[in-house]
Amino acid sequence: MGKTAEHMNPIEQKKMCCVEEGEDPNAYMPDELQRNLMNRMSRIEGQVKGVKRMIDRNVYCDDILTQMSAVQSALHSVSRLLLESHINTCVMDRLENKDPEIVEEFMTTISKMIK
Repeated sequence: MGKTAEHMNPIEQKKMCCVEEGEDPNAYMPDELQRNLMNRMSRIEGQVKGVKRMIDRNVYCDDILTQMSAVQSALHSVSRLLLESHINTCVMDRLENKDPEIVEEFMTTISKMIK
């Protein structure tokens, strides 16, 4: 029989909070979200390699900047998706369990994201 949330240490609780019932309790996020994020990151990796090739080929600066903007936009999109999931799972769960550290942790995360 698995541990209940009140019998887990904070690390175990953090791992469990984002995972849906029936999934790996040692995971931090649902499998579908992880696949989605990994697919998006693979596309972004391809975009970054494309920008690197453009620089190597000495392509017109404005074209490179346009592609770099697309990469940044794609990264922001991945961040928003992960942030939304984090809020709806981990943050909400820890708020419901009256975890006093979640607000400070979340505010630190938001501060880093908006720099």
